[in-house]
Amino acid sequence: MLEPNHPYLSIRRQCELLKLHRSGLYYVPVSETSENLEIMRILDAQYFLTPFYGERRLMALLRLKGYNINRKRIRRLMKLVNWNTLFQEPNTSKPDKSHKIYPYLLKGIDINKANQVWCCDITYIPMKKGFMYLCAIIDVHTRYVVNWGISNTMNAEWCRDIADVAILKHGKPEIFNTDQGSQFTSEVFTGLLKEHEIKISMDGKGRALDNIWIERLWRSVKYEHIYLNVHEDGLSLYQGLKGYFNFYNRTRVHQSLDYSTPIEAYMAKAA
Repeated sequence: MLEPNHPYLSIRRQCELLKLHRSGLYYVPVSETSENLEIMRILDAQYFLTPFYGERRLMALLRLKGYNINRKRIRRLMKLVNWNTLFQEPNTSKPDKSHKIYPYLLKGIDINKANQVWCCDITYIPMKKGFMYLCAIIDVHTRYVVNWGISNTMNAEWCRDIADVAILKHGKPEIFNTDQGSQFTSEVFTGLLKEHEIKISMDGKGRALDNIWIERLWRSVKYEHIYLNVHEDGLSLYQGLKGYFNFYNRTRVHQSLDYSTPIEAYMAKAA
């Protein structure tokens, strides 16, 4: 569809004409061995059932399924699928001292309007011959997905680009919440939020439930689309997700919204 070496039209202009996202769209999915891809798909589905499992329990579970796996391998694959264990006890691991960690600002606050709080996260997306990552930003009160993008790497520049476009399209939120991933603690990303005078909030380490709204979004995306479809390449994945998020925002009703759609709730509250 795109011509990288077109004599007159840049990739940016071609994407504009085709009304496609440029960010991350034409990256080739990351490849792995077929067995590792099988294990990663198991881990991805297992996270929704037991997010509190650590590497030892996951290694035992996989061995029961017949996989000969050691701790070094399970650690690497957990990292690739972005498994963030929900700790039942306080986590004593130390964050990267070169990045500032911001406090969690959402505890006990009444979130009652659009653009009050946005939450952002990254999730692993399995594909037929590899995998990619999905980053999305959701308006907490209305469940409206304000922007999203796909990539084969989890870097701060990619996340910043997605947040920047969301702000340009919808205005800025009062509070922007993420986890403590290096993409979000980087000055590349936090600098954008500070430029717009947005309050920065971060989940507690190992506390996935601090960002429960986007965890529910990931469950919906995967069970209602990803696990039901096999995407061959980045373009197929992009087109599939574009259709799903259009459905999610404009057609799928939510009980928490009195059975209205996110776009209806967002437009009503943003008016």
